[in-house]
Amino acid sequence: MNTTIAPDLSPDLCQIDLGIGGMTCASCVTRVEKALKKQPGVSGATVNLATESARVTLAGPDDTQTLARLKRAVRDAGYEPRAMDAPDELSPAGWLGVPQDLWPVLAGVLLSAPLALPMVGDLFGKHWMLSAWLQFALATPVQFWLGARFYKAGWHALKALTGNMELLVAIGTTAGWALSTWLWWRAEPDEMVHLYYEGSAVVITLVLLGKWLEARAKRQTTSAIRALQALRPENAHLVPDGVKRTEMTDVPVDELLPGDVIRVLPGERFAADGELLLGHTQADESMLTGEAMPVPKQPGDAVTGGSLNGEGSVEVKVRAVGAQSVLAHIIALVQDAQAGKAPVQRLVDQVAAVFVPVVLVIAAVTLGGWLWAGAPVEEALLYAVAVLVIACPCALGLATPAAIMAGTGVAAQHGILIKDAQALEIAHRVDTVAFDKTGTLTEGHPRLLRIEGVAGVDEVAVLQAAAALQAQSAHPLARAVLDAARERGVTAGAAEDVQAVAGRGSQGTVQGARLALGSQRWMAELGVALEPVAAAVQTAQAEGATVSLLASQGADGRWSPLALLAFGDEPKAGAAEAIATLRAQGLRLFMVSGDNAAAARAMAARLGLKDDAGEVIAEVLPGDKAAVIARLKQGGHVVSMIGDGVNDAPALAAADVGMAMSHAQGGSSDVAMHAAGITLMRGDPALVAAALDISRRTVRKIRQNLFWAFAYNAAGIPLAALGYLSPVLAGAAMALSSVSVVSNALLLKRWQPPAR
Repeated sequence: MNTTIAPDLSPDLCQIDLGIGGMTCASCVTRVEKALKKQPGVSGATVNLATESARVTLAGPDDTQTLARLKRAVRDAGYEPRAMDAPDELSPAGWLGVPQDLWPVLAGVLLSAPLALPMVGDLFGKHWMLSAWLQFALATPVQFWLGARFYKAGWHALKALTGNMELLVAIGTTAGWALSTWLWWRAEPDEMVHLYYEGSAVVITLVLLGKWLEARAKRQTTSAIRALQALRPENAHLVPDGVKRTEMTDVPVDELLPGDVIRVLPGERFAADGELLLGHTQADESMLTGEAMPVPKQPGDAVTGGSLNGEGSVEVKVRAVGAQSVLAHIIALVQDAQAGKAPVQRLVDQVAAVFVPVVLVIAAVTLGGWLWAGAPVEEALLYAVAVLVIACPCALGLATPAAIMAGTGVAAQHGILIKDAQALEIAHRVDTVAFDKTGTLTEGHPRLLRIEGVAGVDEVAVLQAAAALQAQSAHPLARAVLDAARERGVTAGAAEDVQAVAGRGSQGTVQGARLALGSQRWMAELGVALEPVAAAVQTAQAEGATVSLLASQGADGRWSPLALLAFGDEPKAGAAEAIATLRAQGLRLFMVSGDNAAAARAMAARLGLKDDAGEVIAEVLPGDKAAVIARLKQGGHVVSMIGDGVNDAPALAAADVGMAMSHAQGGSSDVAMHAAGITLMRGDPALVAAALDISRRTVRKIRQNLFWAFAYNAAGIPLAALGYLSPVLAGAAMALSSVSVVSNALLLKRWQPPAR
């Protein structure tokens, strides 16, 4: 069991994840949810059949009594509360090396096979009927020993005035066993009477076999989580302070602290997030980001815990451990998505709430109808039993969560983290994609191309003043100024009273002069006379450069231009191809940029975006991006916004599906990731098309599963009621339906991102 304060929740809310054992169908899910929601302090509860877990939202902090009440509610509903961190591995081997959970199935097969043998003999004209007492001896252990789980769960359902799969199986097989026992009891001593023990025994065995196969298949849907968890090494080589660098102490990873220095040997996995201190190497980050090629690492570069070290022996300073690490964050996002419930699941829940009672009515009508038509009691009862058995709603409960688990898992393996099931379901309907420019479609490393000063202004003095104003800024253009000053050996001057103006620039006092550095738009707002630099600005913008202006304020309060700073950025490798791929899919495409129109148009032309079609939206302040997204959504369009920075967060939240893209420095803004429904772990625009593709394929699997689950019951129940299906065939069909639904979902594991 895990208790978390979710980042998207109010501080007054917290979530508890609780494992639940014993659920078998959609009706079980509904019953557990109702039981949890009745508890004091619970504001919401979502139960997932595929993960066998519940996520409970509390209106306030949890305490020991709250946890105890939730456990008690689950147990009273007929299920077993358990820890979420319980290992989800294959069942341990038992006697003769056979998995422990397989033994009940094998026992059922051994006891039921002799009962089913006469049916096989009838196909060849052989009469191998067993004596009544032997049939009774074989069928009774299957019915009341192996089938005890159905009676127990069915009894809990009856007490709660609901129904579930076990109740249908228990009623149906008990009716068959009781009918056979009654026919045997009333028969004459030497009379040969046809009994139906084999139907009940074989149905129970088939259901047990189906649930075992289903459990094995469900474990495969969680393989992505287990693979991510396996990336975290158990021990780290700690380099203690004050000793020889050759000495190391192996410590558990859980004992690492930020600031520790660890050594990572060739071929080992990095034990924690950190910064490379000594050595050069390459890191294989494919399991975290989906990037196939190793990434070169040198001192000062960030390394991610769980990634694989190459051929170099390196030392790393630990920056983040435990829940704060990138790997833990990835695992948490995948678990959240798999634990959530897609909107389409609401329909299934509504159907499941009334499904079992309706089936019981249909079975009663079937029994009465055949009796009214003059059929023998045993024949009418068998048809009613077939209705009960074939109608078990197992497949309905697995259709949606199995597909979501498989889809989110394979997406995570390729660097696409889907925050919740709702984002996954909405993404398949996206028809409009809006990109932020800097850091998303471009490298995000603008360079200072040139400085053009007004007559009499020294270029070095301009660079010194600009570096002083930008010294504390993290903006990409500020970094470009500081990089240029460092490369040219220019020392930044001291600035006082520096103020950053969002989306415009910064101003402050340098060597007694009041200076402002920012966009042409801001300069116009300040009343700067732009005529002296107008021609240079126009030339730079025509070349695709981003222009900033440095201005000074005179004693009379008026501003005058001092210099023009022209910056250049490069499109990301593959950005143009990614745009072409999305265009080929018929999507509307837009680039939203704070740059001036001329620079934005020049970059758009290199990327394949069409300014004449209105695909370039320039000179947009960060606070106005959300309004742009709202405008794009008009007319019923479903919009996805792709961005990478803090200033993109409002637009990401305003979009139907926000995608936070990792920038070139590694990782994306935490604010952007929280606002977005999908996180792209690589700064590769091609992942946008991949994210939309896996969404479409996952939703397609959900629809396929739901169609076949509903179609199976829609066709099977009438056939059973009309006498075309025996209880044995109905049991086999019911078991097959659950396995087929999970197997169909597992086909998603073969998904690969579309080739460029």
